[in-house]
Amino acid sequence: MKRAFVYLPTNFFAVQVIERLRNTKKTLFSFEILPPLKGKSIQSIYDGIDPLLEFDPAFVNVTYHREEFIYKKREKGYLEKIAIKKRPGTVGICAAIKNKYNIEAVPHLICGGFTREETENALIDLNFLGIDNVLALRGDPIKTEPHFIPENGGNKYAVDLVRQIVDLNQGKYIDENIENATPTNFSIGVAGYPEKHFESPNMQADIRRLKEKIDAGAHYVVTQLFFDNKKFFAFVKACRDAGIDVPIIPGIKPIESLRHITFLPKFFNIDLPSELTDQLEQCTSNEETREVGTKWAIQQSKELVEFGVPCIHYYTMGKSKTVRRIAQAVFKK
Repeated sequence: MKRAFVYLPTNFFAVQVIERLRNTKKTLFSFEILPPLKGKSIQSIYDGIDPLLEFDPAFVNVTYHREEFIYKKREKGYLEKIAIKKRPGTVGICAAIKNKYNIEAVPHLICGGFTREETENALIDLNFLGIDNVLALRGDPIKTEPHFIPENGGNKYAVDLVRQIVDLNQGKYIDENIENATPTNFSIGVAGYPEKHFESPNMQADIRRLKEKIDAGAHYVVTQLFFDNKKFFAFVKACRDAGIDVPIIPGIKPIESLRHITFLPKFFNIDLPSELTDQLEQCTSNEETREVGTKWAIQQSKELVEFGVPCIHYYTMGKSKTVRRIAQAVFKK
């Protein structure tokens, strides 16, 4: 009987993300996926991961999306809260990824929608499953909120979430009398914004907020997507000048459709370089737009490798075809 071929990544004996970043001698490859909408199977996740395995991903981020609700009027003026969009749990997806591929899965943890006790319970579950990497985020406001509103009894800012995770790493739980208060060992990533967070008054203030997260105990930074490497290089310099000395991972999202040309700048509060927009304005179809976006991302990635970044993180949005093309051009051995 012939043996079936089983792919095992080179990091089969997994280590924390921060350890890989500190010890790498080359630029690593990683990517982010979205949990599928409720009703889809785990196979939809695997279908997005399988084409990227040959590039030895250092880790896979799994986003978290709060449930979306509408309110329907009922008798006597009562309002009924009804969930209209649900996604499977990030913790379960991370466990499935690590079990199937033995790749480090990094769940997003957000402040919005969670009390500190619920956050602690999620961290206990992750620790039990052997998932010891997290990305700590404040999260965005839901559509029915005029601005971000923290959960009653929850963390208000990402730095508060980082501090809670660090407390658990030191064996400090919310209930000081808890029995068997075993310390955890989470590697903590946080977000950075090469073009600043849209709520920050200026870049200097944004860098100060980022340094607070690092000083609180975060181990590395993953940036929001950007299309101008000069802005990333300036961001890294500003971070270093401010005393932020942790690894900084650039986040790349290739433009894949005509809709992206206006959607991405608006949704993420970023600018597109004039050289890129000049090319995109000549496109008349999604196929032409995708080709321009792919070539731009390849060139971006090659420049970032030359700059010496420890890793490049790709936002796949659950679609791996374009990112595979980029990885073949940049990471193919």
